[in-house]
Amino acid sequence: MAMTERGIDPRQLLAAADLKRLNERSNVKGLSQLAAHLVVMGISGYWWATQREYWAIALPALILYGFSLATMFAAVHECVHRSAFASNRLNDGVGWLAGVLSGYNSTFYRRYHKWHHRYTKVPGKDPELEDLIPTTWTEYLWVMTGIPWWIGKIKGHWQVATGQFENMPYLPETAYQEVQRSTWLQLAIYGGAIAVSIAVGQPWLWLYWVLPLAIGQPLLRFILIAEHTGCPDGDNPLTNTRTTLTTWPIRLMMWNMPFHAEHHLYPSIPFHQLAAAHDELSLYFAYVAPGYVEVNRAVVADFGPAAS
Repeated sequence: MAMTERGIDPRQLLAAADLKRLNERSNVKGLSQLAAHLVVMGISGYWWATQREYWAIALPALILYGFSLATMFAAVHECVHRSAFASNRLNDGVGWLAGVLSGYNSTFYRRYHKWHHRYTKVPGKDPELEDLIPTTWTEYLWVMTGIPWWIGKIKGHWQVATGQFENMPYLPETAYQEVQRSTWLQLAIYGGAIAVSIAVGQPWLWLYWVLPLAIGQPLLRFILIAEHTGCPDGDNPLTNTRTTLTTWPIRLMMWNMPFHAEHHLYPSIPFHQLAAAHDELSLYFAYVAPGYVEVNRAVVADFGPAAS
């Protein structure tokens, strides 16, 4: 475990009493957060569904609706940590449904993400390092389209559904059947939605899920690239993760995930306590950015001229 300059284990920066206070989970706060997210999704989805002939209304509604779908990933993330709610039944149920909306499978992601936390920025072990990390303008723009995400999700769901677990060390054999059944059920829901759309002759799945999610993914990629990109490799949680200070609407839709360094240092702290944790810990972190535009500018600045 890496140490601070004063020889303190980074995960002992908070006193036990402070950590206990910050670790308190809440069904009320979790349900309030979920309700706020669903209200944004419902209102923007309603305007997209009913005002498509008026593009001055429909286009902003589509962008916001798509972003609300894509950022259901943040709900998945909190739920797999079992920190969104005090009830683990709520964590598991909400996390799974949020995964259906956002394209993730929470049963799989819980194991995958556990390894990401265990081996953050450790080459050969952190599974997130297997994704394309852009080093050129071409790669950056490709990642920002969201297309690599779609390819990865389709490929990953297919591999799990067909039992191809060979290159997934984060999945123990004892979890194979559970993860596979969960993926089958999720794919069955998508298949049922396709069948209904075809049966009624309406492009509902395309209009209300595929297209909006495709619109929302580039916005989510713009946010998620800030979490670790440009931070040095290695297992020091004070240097391998970035917190990004942003506006409250983004913090709301991302379930406070922008406080990412705090989350990685103490994954047990629920989303609604991360701002308080930031107040106590921010001075220890090597990377605290003033916004996502600034982070993305810094990322692409390392590429050199756009023509390179």
